[in-house]
Amino acid sequence: MNYLEILSHFSLSDEAAEVTAFGNGHINDTLKVTTVEGKAEYVLQRINHKIFTNVEMLQNNICTVTSHIRKKLEAKGESDIDRKTLTFLPAEDGKSYYCDGENYWRLCLMIPDSKSLEAVTPELSYLAGKAFGEFQSMLADIADGTLGETIPNFHNMEFRLQQFNDALAANPVGRAEKVADLISEIEKRAVAMTVQERLYREGKLKKRINHCDTKVNNILFDAKTDNVLCVIDLDTVMPGYVLSDIGDFIRTGANTGAEDDENLDNVNVNMDVFKSYARGYLETASSFLTPLEKSLLAYGGRLLTYMQTVRFLTDYINGDTYYKIHHPEHNLQRTKAQFKLLQSLEAHADEMDGFVASLAAV
Repeated sequence: MNYLEILSHFSLSDEAAEVTAFGNGHINDTLKVTTVEGKAEYVLQRINHKIFTNVEMLQNNICTVTSHIRKKLEAKGESDIDRKTLTFLPAEDGKSYYCDGENYWRLCLMIPDSKSLEAVTPELSYLAGKAFGEFQSMLADIADGTLGETIPNFHNMEFRLQQFNDALAANPVGRAEKVADLISEIEKRAVAMTVQERLYREGKLKKRINHCDTKVNNILFDAKTDNVLCVIDLDTVMPGYVLSDIGDFIRTGANTGAEDDENLDNVNVNMDVFKSYARGYLETASSFLTPLEKSLLAYGGRLLTYMQTVRFLTDYINGDTYYKIHHPEHNLQRTKAQFKLLQSLEAHADEMDGFVASLAAV
């Protein structure tokens, strides 16, 4: 791949000298670009257009969001704005991406003196909650219809259950009988887990702009002070239900085990992490949340964990056609680990709901 030729279609401040692999993302190919004079560094990404099929929409979403945040920061008199939101460089035709005929590419400034973190602690969860809550708060006044769904029905539970039921009806590799107990567990929770879609149809729950991938490593911190700089990885920023951004963090960050843990005894909800994230999130998000949304926040953790249980089991029944697997039973192993986390969340549901209610009342 001739990366220098690709870079020639963007307006760099200096000649590119070196292009190296960067980060550990699973969707897009990410590269670090170092210039000859070392005056600036860039992040070059090849967009996975098999997942993000509408690149024009994707990039319009991202540019709308980053420019909106920039204006909010300017209005607040914020200093060092270029480190507090991503900056994408236009290609020679003015678009925020370049297509070489086969692949789509985008280029942004690398934020200097920044770092990402992987380990989840209660202290870090509090900062993450504040960061994602503030991110949503800054985007809360974007007009409806401005952003599109980069992955349609991404966190739509009714849609995921329809996929599950389609897989059961087809049963293409004869696995359904083997997991009858898990199928039963999913089916008996189906009505309780489609609350958000019903409330939306009733006009009681609105769609908001969400990040939809609220992991700690999607936040950049100052390398020296550990202060939060900005939220990154904006591909899944799109309209949806507010439960997504607290729910997905609970599912991933508050799990004491691994997403595919073989030892289910390892898998439980870390209540300290949950409480810290909820506290930080409500500190910055309360200004735009409705009382109903606040009352459903802890439920969001159960919902997103149930949703991922359904998705893993659906893929297992379909013969492992979506997720990469490392052994034939990997999706079943993932399903069981997610279901164990769901059971733990259900066991702590009253405590979690009560904690959120106490925060919301302050």
